[in-house]
Amino acid sequence: QVQLVESGGGLVQPGGSLRLSCAASGSIFSINAMGWYRQAPGKRRELVATISSGGRTNYADSVKDRFTISRDNAENTMYLQMNGLKPEDTAVYYCTAARIFGGSPTYWGQGTQVTVSS
Repeated sequence: QVQLVESGGGLVQPGGSLRLSCAASGSIFSINAMGWYRQAPGKRRELVATISSGGRTNYADSVKDRFTISRDNAENTMYLQMNGLKPEDTAVYYCTAARIFGGSPTYWGQGTQVTVSS
């Protein structure tokens, strides 16, 4: 089993920045990819960004050039730096872990709320 704990959500004004963190623990050896998904009210959960253990990344078109995903393998921690935030970025953001890059997540965190509003 892998446990994922997110932190760093909150309220920010449009154009502002936030950094989300996700700490992983447990059977980390089984994980080769981590990522972030989000779900806005009344919408389906969607992929935001993923990163492999080797640093390969993938982003949703809606966040490219604004968000940056990174990970510290030594600390078993993943980050999502979000710049230029827009109201449409408002959602619950979930940390995920998968056995292969590009595969469906096997593990999910509890989620952290990000609200972009003036």
